[in-house]
Amino acid sequence: MPGRELFGAEERKEINDVIETGILFRYNHDALRNNHWKAKDFEAEVKKITGAKYAHAMSSGSTAIATALAASGIGTGDEVIVPPFTFMATIEAVLFIGALPVFAEIDETLCLSAEGIRKACTPKTKAVCLVHMCGGMAEMDSIMSVIKEKNLILVEDAGQAFASSYKGTFTGLFGTAGSYSFDFFKIATAGEGGVLVTNSEDVYKKADVYSDHGHDHIGAVRGMENHPYLGFNYRISELHAGIGVAQTRKVPYIRQKNQEHKKFLTDLLSRTPGISFAKIADPSGDSATFLNILLPDTEAAKRTVAEFKAAGVAGFDYWFLNMYHFINQWDHIKELKTVSKLPIEILGAPQDYKNLHLPKTQEVVGRLISFGVRCTWTKEEMETLAKQISECVIKATKPVNV
Repeated sequence: MPGRELFGAEERKEINDVIETGILFRYNHDALRNNHWKAKDFEAEVKKITGAKYAHAMSSGSTAIATALAASGIGTGDEVIVPPFTFMATIEAVLFIGALPVFAEIDETLCLSAEGIRKACTPKTKAVCLVHMCGGMAEMDSIMSVIKEKNLILVEDAGQAFASSYKGTFTGLFGTAGSYSFDFFKIATAGEGGVLVTNSEDVYKKADVYSDHGHDHIGAVRGMENHPYLGFNYRISELHAGIGVAQTRKVPYIRQKNQEHKKFLTDLLSRTPGISFAKIADPSGDSATFLNILLPDTEAAKRTVAEFKAAGVAGFDYWFLNMYHFINQWDHIKELKTVSKLPIEILGAPQDYKNLHLPKTQEVVGRLISFGVRCTWTKEEMETLAKQISECVIKATKPVNV
């Protein structure tokens, strides 16, 4: 992934700033930190790119989406519409705050569709946790129409879509709160890290308190701060935040190169029969971290994957069989296998998770193969990759003589 491709002196400088002071904690110790506030700097860089009024850095994208949900007022017994195609942290976050996931259909954007949300709505539906998948974005005009019509809370998991936007608004800023991931596999990495964004002062203040054991962060003595709400420890360290600062500053360049390289590959591959591409709701806002190829059907995709492996082609994901991103392999969620009892086990699930009927999702994910886009590719490397992909697809989709 692009973030770690450009690791160097900038990241080392930020880390050394922290090491030289010895203040790895993001709060207090003003006199000792030599005016280094890496978490604050990280948040400022995210706001600079997205235009968010507020940003709050945390330990992971997972804790950021959990906090976004909680700070938006979602909790025990609330039904939340979620996608069946996402990194499972989205579903874990909903479950662990006591809410009840309701799975709905996605479309060729690889995100929840307005139609899918509408069909999944019941009188008990309180919120939608919308996930912007694979570097792109959902079709927000139609989705916001349903959100407003049904008077729902919208929270966005943009863990895979930092720096993506739709018609000028960045992912994460359509609803009450949104989250980004800065783990090792994202467009920018902090090693481990996440950032919550919102344009609501109330949501921001709740997130700030909730993610640090209820501290209100008012005053100079941490042990004497007030605690207006219960919270937990989702803090980011100054070391991780420092890496995030350096990496986030590189994102505009990474995004530009991603877009150039994705267009180059798309132009080459569009000449190959059998290859189409996932829908990008706003091409100008694509972070272009993934090249998302759609094959004619699931069996053709499986044959293509087999051809890729035989030819030594690497750098792709076939999500249909992925253990962590697609519901078909989430037996522990379907069967609610938990270490300790969750509210859903007492309240009851709103759907039969073992017998969900999501034909559109099965069709789209079954056809989907995604390649991570690298910002350091050379023209020759891209031409070679396109040739390999094309040859494998032609073999996999060639009619079988009877």
